[in-house]
Amino acid sequence: MADWALILGASSGFGEAVSLELASRGLNILGVHLDRKATLANAERIQKEIEAKKVQGVFYNINAADAEKRAEVIADAKKRLGPGENIRVLFHSLAFGTLKPLVTPDGGDQVSQPQLEMTLDVMANSLVYWTQDVVRSGLMGRHGRVYAMTSSGGTRVWPQYGPVSAAKAALESHCRQLALELSKSGVSVNAIRAGVTDTPALRKIPGSDEMLEIARKRNPSGRLTTPQDVAKAVGVLIDPATQWLTGNTLGVDGGEDIVG
Repeated sequence: MADWALILGASSGFGEAVSLELASRGLNILGVHLDRKATLANAERIQKEIEAKKVQGVFYNINAADAEKRAEVIADAKKRLGPGENIRVLFHSLAFGTLKPLVTPDGGDQVSQPQLEMTLDVMANSLVYWTQDVVRSGLMGRHGRVYAMTSSGGTRVWPQYGPVSAAKAALESHCRQLALELSKSGVSVNAIRAGVTDTPALRKIPGSDEMLEIARKRNPSGRLTTPQDVAKAVGVLIDPATQWLTGNTLGVDGGEDIVG
């Protein structure tokens, strides 16, 4: 009998690293990802690496923001989990949104209402919907952990990052509220603010090379944050002794955020 981790965004970046770390700690992995044919091989590689650690790796190639697909995953999870098994960790690392200015002088190429709403829905509100379904289905017991990946964009600005920045701020707010509402159930909820990390999602941000160079110079540890840095921290944080740690935005950045 082994507990499970449900990883949203399991096929790259933080989701990949956390999946492999938690598998190495004996957790079975339910991995949700969205990949087309060109990148599907990477998701399949990760699944094989998980299974090589002698645990189960079940991957779902779906749109995590689709309510019907979410219900299908939850229903399948209920069938797969054995007696006494729980989803011990829900890890949210969905990075799909619009990178456009909020306002342009002539109104051209600025973010539209559907784009802004989609960005907040995928990168923030989906955390609430997945948590609702996991809790309502009885899949997460006491000592459950919910983690969501935020960034310094929740409080700082970068050109064309406005829609994602708004989503990160909302995500952090959702984590605080969920921490309050789930406290009596023994479930802890925290946002994790990684330092600037060279991931496929970051590379989509206009000016990402400049962002990476600034972070290298700024970080007192003398290097960028890696997905493995975050994964190792999550591996430690799932210990039952950390139940009292909830409602926070936890910096995993080598001290990057404290430097002006």
